[in-house]
Amino acid sequence: MPETGDLHAAAARCIAACEPAEKVRLTREMAAAFRKGALAPRADSPAPEAIGEPGRPARPRLVMPRDVPQRGLGSVEGRAAFLHAIAHIEFNAINLAWDAVYRFRAMPDGYYADWVGVADDEARHFELLSARLGELGFAYGDFDAHNGLWEMAVKTADSCLRRMALVPRVLEARGLDVTPGMIHRLRSNGDEASAAILELILREEVAHVAAGSRWYHWHCEREGLAPGREFIRLVREVVRGGVRGPFNRPARLAAGFDENEIAQLESLE
Repeated sequence: MPETGDLHAAAARCIAACEPAEKVRLTREMAAAFRKGALAPRADSPAPEAIGEPGRPARPRLVMPRDVPQRGLGSVEGRAAFLHAIAHIEFNAINLAWDAVYRFRAMPDGYYADWVGVADDEARHFELLSARLGELGFAYGDFDAHNGLWEMAVKTADSCLRRMALVPRVLEARGLDVTPGMIHRLRSNGDEASAAILELILREEVAHVAAGSRWYHWHCEREGLAPGREFIRLVREVVRGGVRGPFNRPARLAAGFDENEIAQLESLE
C-alpha cells in the first residue's frame, strides 16, 4: 500500500507488476483499499511519466495479430488456445484500466471509481480464465498473443477523450459483438464451463463500455463537441479498416451508443 495513500502511485505499481498473479493480487488489494477510502487521487502526486510498456511476464510471446494461429474449438487444445486469447485481452485490460487512473488527472471522483472498479473486474475475469485453462491442462503463456490493445493505449496517451472513445468504445465494444457467438460455439462443442465464464464477462463488459461512453460524453460536453460526429471522426482517423460488424445492438445501446452511431459504424464497413 503506498504510504501516501496516493491512488495514482497505486495504479503505477499495479501497471508495473510483471507476474500475472502479482498483478491480480495488487489490483484486488488496491481496489479494496480504494473502496474503503484508504486510497485517493492526490493533487501533489508526481505528473504521469510518458507511457511505456506495462509489466508483463516473459511469456506469452508477442507476435503480429496475423501470426496468432487460428484453431478450431473441437479439440481441448483449440478451446484452450481460444480461452488463452481471451485471458490475454483481460490481462491487458487490467493495465488499460489502471493506466486510465494513472494517466488522466484532475478528473471527477466518479471517473476514478469507475476505472478502479473496471480494473478489479478485469483481474477477476483473468483469474477465472486462468483457472479454466488450468482445468484444461494449460496455463497463461502457453500460446502466442498480440499487443493490439496496448498499442491503442499508446496512441491515446495524450488525451482522455481519445482514450475513452477508442479503447472502451471501439476495442472493448468489439467484445460485445463477438462474445455471444463465442458462447454458442463453446456450447456447441460441449464446453459449458467456459461458456458460463464468457457469459459473466459479457454482462460485466457492457458496464465497462458504458463507463467509457459516460466519460467520453463528459469530455465532449466540456469541449463543445458533438459526441456522435466526433466519435466517427476518430474512428475514421485512427482505426484502420473501420469497425467490423455485425453489431450487438442491444448490448451497444445498453453501453451508451445510440442508433445513429451504430448506423454510421455500419456505413464505414
